[in-house]
Amino acid sequence: MENNERRDFLKSSLKMSLGVAALSTLNVIPAFAKDLAEENRQAFVFSQVKLPYTYAALEPNIDALTMEIHYTKHHAAYIKNVNEAIQAEHLNFKDEYDFFSKASTLSAKARNNGGGAWNHNFFWESMQASGLTAPSGKLKAAIEKSFQSVDQFKEKFSQAALTRFGSGWAWLIHNNGVLSITSTANQDNPLMDNATEKGTPLLALDVWEHAYYLKYQNKRNEYISSWWNTVNWNAVNKRFV
Repeated sequence: MENNERRDFLKSSLKMSLGVAALSTLNVIPAFAKDLAEENRQAFVFSQVKLPYTYAALEPNIDALTMEIHYTKHHAAYIKNVNEAIQAEHLNFKDEYDFFSKASTLSAKARNNGGGAWNHNFFWESMQASGLTAPSGKLKAAIEKSFQSVDQFKEKFSQAALTRFGSGWAWLIHNNGVLSITSTANQDNPLMDNATEKGTPLLALDVWEHAYYLKYQNKRNEYISSWWNTVNWNAVNKRFV
């Protein structure tokens, strides 16, 4: 009796497997198979990029202690907190772009820490210890078209960073090759579906006080001026495609 039941079970299982396989060749996947695949797909989580230079590499423009605290404490906390929110709230996104495209639906914890996680990864990779000191090629031409000159662009970008009330970021973004400057509050960014001005980020400047206060105290203008010496123009050029 048991052998007959086992034989029937194996036959049923084989038929089901063959049926799903046959349907998949026709791009027709039954609902139960889709649900199972969705359950087994691992949810996207944020990770912290390896700092591309030593903590002291950007001195005297950004001091080593600020870099160390910023990276190991502030940024690490954003990574930890957003991933906790993803797990606790059962969030399931393909990648960070999918995550930010639904930003308006997220909890404050998920949105704020997700922004902090991504923004800082982008920020670290926007700076360098040495290398190209100015934009070049297509990016330089686009900057001159949009802002008349590189100097005028830097002036307008600096003003956006200086006048961002409280904590936030200044951004150079593009939409289909058209450049613009914007700023966001707290850890928001231009990829979010509810951003005031949306676009693809090319360059970002963190103007939270923790990014500069140990060295510059309340002199945000001095921090912004010094930061220009650290911009990784190779990275910015490559982002403009």
